[in-house]
Amino acid sequence: MAIQQLTDEQIRSWTRTQKDEWWFKNVFRGDMPQLTLRAALTGFLLGGILAATALYIAAKTGITIGVGLTSVILAFALFRIIASSGLASDYTILENNCTQSIATAAGYVVSPLTSSLAAYMLITERVIPWWQMMIWMVVISILGVLVAFPMKRRFINEDQLPFPEGRASGVVLDSLYSGAAGDGMFKARLLGITALGTGFYQALVSDGWMKLIQFKILRLDQWAGLKEPWVIHERLDTYYYQAAVKAELWIPKILGTDFRALGLRFTLDAAMLGVGGLMGIAIATSCLLGSFINFAILAPLMIQAGDIVQRVAPNGAVVPISRAEIVNQWSMWWGVTMMVVGSLVSLAAKPELFTNTFKSLRGSKNGDKAARGPDLLAQIEVPLWVSYVGVPVFSVLGAWVTHHFFGVSMGLALISLPLIFVLTIICTNSMALTSWTPIGAMSKITQFTMGAIDRTNPASNLLPAGMTGEIASNAANLLSDIKPGYMLGGKPRHQAVGHVIGIFAGVLACVPLYFLLFLPADANGLRSTATILSEQFSMPSAVQWKGVAELIAKGVQGLPASALIAMAVAAVAAAAIELIKIFTKGRFPLSAVSIGLGVVLPPESVLAMFLGALLFWVMGLRHKGKPAGDIKRRIWVEGAEPVCAGLISGAALMGIGNALVNVLI
Repeated sequence: MAIQQLTDEQIRSWTRTQKDEWWFKNVFRGDMPQLTLRAALTGFLLGGILAATALYIAAKTGITIGVGLTSVILAFALFRIIASSGLASDYTILENNCTQSIATAAGYVVSPLTSSLAAYMLITERVIPWWQMMIWMVVISILGVLVAFPMKRRFINEDQLPFPEGRASGVVLDSLYSGAAGDGMFKARLLGITALGTGFYQALVSDGWMKLIQFKILRLDQWAGLKEPWVIHERLDTYYYQAAVKAELWIPKILGTDFRALGLRFTLDAAMLGVGGLMGIAIATSCLLGSFINFAILAPLMIQAGDIVQRVAPNGAVVPISRAEIVNQWSMWWGVTMMVVGSLVSLAAKPELFTNTFKSLRGSKNGDKAARGPDLLAQIEVPLWVSYVGVPVFSVLGAWVTHHFFGVSMGLALISLPLIFVLTIICTNSMALTSWTPIGAMSKITQFTMGAIDRTNPASNLLPAGMTGEIASNAANLLSDIKPGYMLGGKPRHQAVGHVIGIFAGVLACVPLYFLLFLPADANGLRSTATILSEQFSMPSAVQWKGVAELIAKGVQGLPASALIAMAVAAVAAAAIELIKIFTKGRFPLSAVSIGLGVVLPPESVLAMFLGALLFWVMGLRHKGKPAGDIKRRIWVEGAEPVCAGLISGAALMGIGNALVNVLI
């Protein structure tokens, strides 16, 4: 059925009571199943699995991917197949919407694991116990949900703010259940086939899977004398370097530094192709520009100048120059400057986010407060007393666990909360208007503010900043999830409960996985923070948070003069880029934040993302004008997101499996 909505004139002139009455009579589907047991279980399982893929991608790229669309398509296909076999009734559109809420919450709750918590462990060299991670993440995330409740009826019911990402989810759900026959299953098949093909490729390039198959199953080491498993090299340039050693061929260098030491490799990374397809050509090009400037131009110059050198580890071992050393010794500083300044200038250029937020919170318009009678939606909305009681309780609880687990003073943790709540409201308003949540910039405001009060303890700025990100993320995403439910006639109370279920799904799935992937125990059963960063998982978000915390604690003393000059140039360039974007009304293609991200990401990942973005951009342009129903248009235009989701989920799940196999065997 076509989604019903109010006209602009009705939004401006009607009171909230009139809007609620219209919605209740024309849109609300009170008799349709929504948060059923099967919807909760499906969302919990899909949320846990998809949250694992989000953790994998965030650890590689620093990008938090949305998993809502993937969960919608998978749940639709699963129950359509079950229903066609007569084993169960079909999934309702509102059950699927609840599944999406649960899965989305699970995907976003894991972000501190690759940002603030990882940065805290890297700086303090202390491994946070798993149960402390779980408790802190759950408490802070639920606080974000409680903060969001009072904003829902203002932003969604009364102001009818667009929430573009949430609206898009509602349109997708509506098209799956009421669109042309077979459209939903076609997208599901696209996602499934792409994921299976990607998973097969990922198995071929993974040493763990190949060891399992060739040594444990086929026993090739026993009857064929195989010493090492056969694998396809994901780094395709490996074949050239192997041949170069045998035939004494040219080894590419820049100013005497080997391409491999600079991290300039050519890798066919399927997950990064999918991430590039989702991020778009403009962002991917900015990342590539930052990576090229840093690793192909500046890094060789700084190595030649002696500002990036081999170092001696505490155990006496010589640490050679590598991509990680380049970033940690020098590049991180101008890359982080680029991201922080770009984020803050972009935010400051949108004063309407601040003014609209506080106008919205001042009170109801059109005299509705005085004219409001009995609350028609009282039985389906989340009661406001839940927030009025829950926010103070969980605020104190959040401050206490932050103090008890991480050593942040109780007073400082409590002082940070009002600032965090104000920034959360701004983030939520931004999500409502643009689908952009400036969590990075807002977190840095908290980080610098708390750091100015206490420079001695890194946790004093990292953890309040992590609280900002987690609270703002959960508040904004809860309302964005409720928007499609509002469009489709669902009960907001059910979606709020689903969001909380998703928080537990994401935490229970990803904290144990985090320890297996990034904090594995050694032969003596000990865990070390030295394993958090690796060539495979560069944790760019954690590197950025760590860099800001170190800058707050130590100042710029001890940095090479070239790093200080690069930071100053980066700050000016970032401000200039963002101002040009503002004056050209977004037509300027470069992004300062994306350029900075390209500095801290592995160049091979950036190149793969760019190639993915280029592929989907070219194919989209080529087939966009073809008639509806054309198979290439359906794949490359209408099916681009499912294809990208298949690339990401297939590669991520097999990559996670490979790491687990290596741990176990």
